[in-house]
Amino acid sequence: MFYVHMMLLLAVIFIGIRHGGIAFGLLGGLGVSVLAFVFGVTPGTPPISVMLIILAVVAASATLEATGGLKLLVKYAEKVLRKHPNKIVFLGPLSTYSLTVLVGTGHSVYPLLPVIYDVAYKKGIRPERPMAMASVASQMGITASPIAAAAAVVMATAVDNNLDVGLLDVLMVTIPATLTGLLVACTWSLNRGKDLDKDPEFKARCEDEEFRKELLDASAETQEGSTEDKKAKTGLTVFVLGIASVIFVAMFGKGLGLLPDGVKMSVAIQFLMLSVGAIILLTTKVQPKKIVTSNVFIAGMTAVVIIFGIAWMSDTIISFHKPYLISMVSDIVNVHPWTFAIAMFVVSVFLKSQAAVLTIMLPLGFSLGIPAEVIIGVLPACYAYFFFPFYPSDLAAITFDRSGTTRIGKYILNHSFIIPGFIGVTTATVVGYFLSMAINSR
Repeated sequence: MFYVHMMLLLAVIFIGIRHGGIAFGLLGGLGVSVLAFVFGVTPGTPPISVMLIILAVVAASATLEATGGLKLLVKYAEKVLRKHPNKIVFLGPLSTYSLTVLVGTGHSVYPLLPVIYDVAYKKGIRPERPMAMASVASQMGITASPIAAAAAVVMATAVDNNLDVGLLDVLMVTIPATLTGLLVACTWSLNRGKDLDKDPEFKARCEDEEFRKELLDASAETQEGSTEDKKAKTGLTVFVLGIASVIFVAMFGKGLGLLPDGVKMSVAIQFLMLSVGAIILLTTKVQPKKIVTSNVFIAGMTAVVIIFGIAWMSDTIISFHKPYLISMVSDIVNVHPWTFAIAMFVVSVFLKSQAAVLTIMLPLGFSLGIPAEVIIGVLPACYAYFFFPFYPSDLAAITFDRSGTTRIGKYILNHSFIIPGFIGVTTATVVGYFLSMAINSR
């Protein structure tokens, strides 16, 4: 019966891939209904804590976007990129990575992609080199962000399993690990493909007058010269101070007695991030309607529904078959606990949300008795949806690269993102694993 239920889950995932976005969550709810009414399985527990943290963080980040603070961040990044065009292959991905770490979502990458393309193209650098890695880096930053849903899932799941895992425990591993993976992948990208002036395919396309016109039009689609706004500066300042406050409370809250007895850090993140959004609202007088129509809010609410449905269905199956699962894989996992990273990677190939992957896999990992330091170390492996080049940031990178060097290959899998993605994630996972083991062996 376990395999029948898994086939149902795979069917939900594949249909969800076809429809995209919120379909994963809706279909997950349908899957729970089928399991309950057709197979008589008691529904599991939906990830309420994770969903509430995502809601709080998204509300604050969306308020920042409504003030123009996110655009201001992009402008600052653009200044750095244009000042050092020769280093675009490193600075482009580092900029998208940093934005994700700061605002907690990889969807902040879109305004920067045309800037990265423009800087690379004008310098004669093959745009594929920074563009593909910029998209990958924007997702690698998820597990390194103190306010992203991924960190919230780890802490909430640890609390449910009576483990003392704090935000600092996670970030001490994920930040250096993902940064190392990013830099290694960028180094590989330095020499990928031919330079534009030596690329016969690009030269052939340049013979088309319409293609040359698109290249010129793309160069004008940047944010250079935009004016700074006082409201945006205020919103960004409050937001950055709010994140700093969250990190401070996570690091020293218990020792200094800042948190009342019995208040978990996962709960503190919720009311702290809502407070950040409230202070931004009051100090900038931003219109609430702008908040709920922002790109960050829409993407965040989509993520909440996805996690609600698909993670609930997965928890239902895992809870019902937990004894069988433990008996089936416990021997392998006990001998080689790092193999859990492979399992997370495979799940992420099909499930395009790191928070959803962790919501599904972490309870299983703790049930199998995998040490917390191993799970923390292999967290970067929860990002593998670069495998198929259909994630929005990947498609955006392809669209913004008017030179055509960033692309989906003839055989689908030979696309621009797969090699830098493998290099970045594999390096980050290996570094994270050994770093976590070293830190926790003291």
